[in-house]
Amino acid sequence: MDSFEVNLRNWNERVPLHAASQEYGLDRFRSDPGHLSDVVRFDRERLGSLEGRRVAHLQCHIGTDTVSLARLGAAHVTGLDFSPTAVEVAKQLALDLHLPVEIVEADLYSAPQALGRGGFDLVYTGIGALCWLPNIDRWASVVSDLLAPGGRLFLREGHPVLWSLDYEAHDTLVISHPYFETEEPIVDEEDTTYVESESRLQNTVTHSWNHGLAEVITAVMKHGLTLTGLTEHMSVPWAALPEQMVPISGGEWVLKNRPARLPLTYTLQASKF
Repeated sequence: MDSFEVNLRNWNERVPLHAASQEYGLDRFRSDPGHLSDVVRFDRERLGSLEGRRVAHLQCHIGTDTVSLARLGAAHVTGLDFSPTAVEVAKQLALDLHLPVEIVEADLYSAPQALGRGGFDLVYTGIGALCWLPNIDRWASVVSDLLAPGGRLFLREGHPVLWSLDYEAHDTLVISHPYFETEEPIVDEEDTTYVESESRLQNTVTHSWNHGLAEVITAVMKHGLTLTGLTEHMSVPWAALPEQMVPISGGEWVLKNRPARLPLTYTLQASKF
């Protein structure tokens, strides 16, 4: 079984657990017309005005960030995800909220064919997405293909230093996974997902890849985008190192001891001039 199929089976199984969870809070979106996902709220000032913008949200999962972007005033937001189960949930959420949102089922690398080339003012990728892609150069090519002249990329992602750590370590920071992109995937087996649930997954194996910060920046520049912003953050929106982190405001977590030791996420912006 190839990596795409391995991950698809795992994510299809996660979707109903995420949709029912307090962490994603779908009912909050339905009851509060001003509610935004924690991830979008974190970068709201950096995102700036989306009034009248055509937005593509890649790897949109169940659509909470997608509808949040629409609530910031975008003229139209198109979410794309490879999981038909996630697409179904995201479509229903957008329908319930009466927002100008379309959800498309497609593999990330097929996005230009599925969404059309050059039609977007903003390509947005939220946290925890790039690690599922084996090739960052192909991803950057997709972003460039989707953007109209003058359009921009907005990415918040887990820092590659974070992805390289041993998550099982209780009181030390230990590098145990590749920092750089590798041909072979990092293979993990875990019967739980990252939301609170008593359910156990049957499809427990995932394949992932890390992409060094310079690899991401180089790929973006290679495909005709100019870097306009890069911020590294000491926080991440989940307890990535459970034994070593404490919650702060906005759904973020930091190291409880000397948090300045470790970059946990980063926000990257680039424009297609």
